Amino acid sequence: MDYPSKRTFAIDLNPSMVGQEVTIAGWLEDLRDIGKIGFVSIRDMTGPLQAVVYDDTLSVAKDIPRQSTLIIQGKVQESRAKNAQVEIMVTKLIVVGKAFHPLPIDPTGRIESSLDKRLDSRALDLRNPRVSCIFKTKSIVLQTIRHVLFSKRFIEVHTPKIIGSATEGGANLFSFEYFKRKGYLAQSPQLFKEQLVLGLERVFEIGPYFRAEPSHTGRHLSEFISVDFEAAFLEYYDIMDIVQELISKVIKVLSQECIHDQIFVNGITREDGNIPRISYEQCISELSSIGVKLEFGDDLSDASLKKLGEIYPGFYFILDWPTNLKPFYILEQKQNPEISRSFDLQYGYLELVSGGTREHNPDILRGKILAQGLDPDLFSDHLKTFEWGMPFHSGCGLGLDRLMMVLAGTNNIRETVLYPRDTERLNP
Repeated sequence: MDYPSKRTFAIDLNPSMVGQEVTIAGWLEDLRDIGKIGFVSIRDMTGPLQAVVYDDTLSVAKDIPRQSTLIIQGKVQESRAKNAQVEIMVTKLIVVGKAFHPLPIDPTGRIESSLDKRLDSRALDLRNPRVSCIFKTKSIVLQTIRHVLFSKRFIEVHTPKIIGSATEGGANLFSFEYFKRKGYLAQSPQLFKEQLVLGLERVFEIGPYFRAEPSHTGRHLSEFISVDFEAAFLEYYDIMDIVQELISKVIKVLSQECIHDQIFVNGITREDGNIPRISYEQCISELSSIGVKLEFGDDLSDASLKKLGEIYPGFYFILDWPTNLKPFYILEQKQNPEISRSFDLQYGYLELVSGGTREHNPDILRGKILAQGLDPDLFSDHLKTFEWGMPFHSGCGLGLDRLMMVLAGTNNIRETVLYPRDTERLNP
């Protein structure tokens, strides 16, 4: 059968179209039969609409299972329904894809299902408006991030996800056979993006990365989307400024979008959009004042970060971490080498961004690699680029899926990923 290719979306229907013939495509949610006529609730990617069926179209509609995909043709008319200004008087109804019952989950959300059951039927789960809203929002967030970075002369790049050595420690990398050699899945683009600033100066990448951590928490995945950017001639506080602008712009854009009423936009409420910046030492001091005793050099536990989140609700930066808590490529402060030029962006206990100024002196960098018990030979391709006139540079990585946890008001990262991969899940 040849199907009509031109269609009108539900969101575009309006009173100025009364009397026009339109074609609508979507899935059947409900049919209310009141005798000679029936009211059909149809939903497409943009939202719901109401259609009126009668005579032959009513007879056909009665036999269509809920969630079947339809194409309807008809005339736009005024509606008496409270939640719709117009409706479609149906003249033709075509069943494109029949839904076979019983369905594994109820995509309307009226009958709740466990997250695991929903993930097993994720494609159907996306017909739930609350669920699809998360991923529509995620698309808007990505578009906004790209817009901000492009406006600052960043260039979008793509670095390899298959690498030949277990750099950055390598304990949490997935390994596999790669044409009779050992290959690994990249856990970050860190080394590549640093190399790229040599000639491109400002780069960013949005892509999947992999970490073989046996974590069983609501915020860890084996595959995740990271937003990484690196810039020559910028310090870590310049990168914090960009991160702050990204978060502020995302909040502003989402507050203006039509879907914002279905998603919880948290965080910046100040008119100036400033995110508090707290030094690590200040964190230790403030935690000590409320009975949480920590020494300089101790990492901050989830419990400690939750306490800080009570003091600083919303987003907040922790900067100037102890050097011993940061990777080898992070530069230390000139006045005190025990403190690094680094920062994390937090939301309560949840770390969203980690970044800092990088060490760009090849001799010092080689020494730091040795000091951490790593083999400099594994970094030979990386180190040689630092001998070609490497500028000082800074950057960060933002966990997109964790940011979506904050925006969507969920405590489980799997809600924000279409097909999450963790220690238990490899399908679908």
